[in-house]
Amino acid sequence: MFDCGKIAIIGGGSWATAIAKIIISHTHHIGWYMRRDDRIEEFKRLSHNPTYLTSVHFNTNEIYFSNDINKIVEAYDTLVFVIPSPYLKNHLKKLRTRIRDKFIITAIKGLVPDENLACSEYFHQVYDVPLENLACIGGPSHAEEVALERLSYLTVGCADLTKAKSFADVMASEYIKTKTSADVMGIEYSSVLKNVYAIAAGICSGLNYGDNFQAVLISNAIQEMDRLLTAVNPLDRNVCDSVYLGDLLVTGYSKFSRNRTFGSMIGKGYSVKSAQIEMEMIAEGYFGTKCMKEINRYLHVNMPILDAVYNILYERINPQIEIKLLTDSFR
Repeated sequence: MFDCGKIAIIGGGSWATAIAKIIISHTHHIGWYMRRDDRIEEFKRLSHNPTYLTSVHFNTNEIYFSNDINKIVEAYDTLVFVIPSPYLKNHLKKLRTRIRDKFIITAIKGLVPDENLACSEYFHQVYDVPLENLACIGGPSHAEEVALERLSYLTVGCADLTKAKSFADVMASEYIKTKTSADVMGIEYSSVLKNVYAIAAGICSGLNYGDNFQAVLISNAIQEMDRLLTAVNPLDRNVCDSVYLGDLLVTGYSKFSRNRTFGSMIGKGYSVKSAQIEMEMIAEGYFGTKCMKEINRYLHVNMPILDAVYNILYERINPQIEIKLLTDSFR
């Protein structure tokens, strides 16, 4: 049986905090890299993250904090990356330590901008991490609900299912059910697409389309996702599994969904910039839309929902006009 060894969290947001809470309840020790030293000091003083999920309290004696990513990478065996995808490259540029022998887990629901690669592809191609040392976490899992210990289901993907099972066991608890999958690429790309579709759902909500249409939108979205995943990585997968459809549903419908909230503001007439400023949080789907559009220029998959969201966000097409055109393509 594979041993995950000492585990560290790379990132300081809400999902990083929720994952840290899950892991530390098993291991009673984690390393934790956060970029800002003032946030670390505040965390130690308050015994909780000063900015995200502030109701979740930690025993800080069980945490080794550092704002030096190299110290964390050197000292820990399993590294869980939970950094918003637009900032991943900047953090990795600070690395002076080899990571190819580490067990790398990405809990990042986005692609690496400019490279248009899934995070596991990026670690493999740029940092020479073997595929069997790369894993991802997916599934319907809003950080806020995980923090409240509401029942959630997570899937750990890895080419080496023994390693996936080992990390899944670390995550499992009374309120976290886990399963494993070999479909790393499918999980990563679906977690990007569901953010795009959540923006679409939000735009439609902002335009006062009702629940009936939202259901049609989501049923078309899962078909669109299936077409893309088949083109990217033609495995025998069931897109109705919770890691695909379940994650799409919760992101498309939940009040906790940043991407849906962002889309709703766009539908109500906010500009992209004003919506981003007011939210003060990253809506990964904004960046994911551009990455997926560029990837699909080579794949040529029929993706009318992705195209519509791209046209609204990047071509500044009026949402009312673009969504009306989209509705005419649905049956």
